Amino acid sequence: MTTSVDDRLSARHAGRAPELRGFREVQRLAYACAEAVAAQLRPGLSEREAARMQREWLRERGVRDWFHLPFAWFGDRTAFTDFRFPLQFFPTNRKLEPGMPFILDMAPILNGHTADIGYSGCLGPSPLHDRLLADLEAHRELILREVRERRPLREIYEDVERLMARQGYTNRHRAYPFGVIAHKVDRVKQRRWAPTAFGFGTRSLRGLASDALHGHREGWSPLWSPYRFSDHPPQPGLWAVEPHLGFRGVGAKFEEILVVTDSKDPEESAFWLDDDLPHVRRWAEEKTA
Repeated sequence: MTTSVDDRLSARHAGRAPELRGFREVQRLAYACAEAVAAQLRPGLSEREAARMQREWLRERGVRDWFHLPFAWFGDRTAFTDFRFPLQFFPTNRKLEPGMPFILDMAPILNGHTADIGYSGCLGPSPLHDRLLADLEAHRELILREVRERRPLREIYEDVERLMARQGYTNRHRAYPFGVIAHKVDRVKQRRWAPTAFGFGTRSLRGLASDALHGHREGWSPLWSPYRFSDHPPQPGLWAVEPHLGFRGVGAKFEEILVVTDSKDPEESAFWLDDDLPHVRRWAEEKTA
């Protein structure tokens, strides 16, 4: 049964409930977009066309600002094969073929609330891809458990990487800038004009940079990485978390918001913003099948 965000908050945090509902709504909107676009994917479509489909779907529903514009990766690009430079992440003319895995990734902002999601699928049946998706569940559980234990982010990152190795996979979020598995998201003031630079919303980037400067002074970082600057306990706030598995040119991930609070109660100290998401429903359906 799905538990609402409001039910997960104690009286101490109840004042944040309306704000969290806004983040939950835009996250659900982004996942609805991913499912709608995934249902329209056909052989011959390019990554650029899939990214444009996401962008147009969200614009029709009021999105005018972005943490980053939509991405789409097909085939071995889902595992970031041979990625060396940031420009390789941007959508290309790679065409979708039967049996190919794909990832849709988007970060819309609506009414000042930010989401950043990743949706993995495959054009046709693929037992290997099904296995990767199923094995991601253990990572969602591990991350939540260890955040509640207040383990340093760097140690949790290493535990995720060790779990991937035991499962037989490679860590593909290592290929992201700074090797991040997650980053903080926050409210963004609404403006009539929302410019982007290199595919990222400029106001969101300024907010992240401000967090980085503020955090540096206090000994924490808004980037969750394998490096020393992430060697601190989880910082309260909203984190877009994206464990990314890779195996022989096939990649799969989820990305969703984890809420971290300063509560001493483990159940309230950290929780996923929403348990009614496509990958969570898929795992539940597999268990009942």
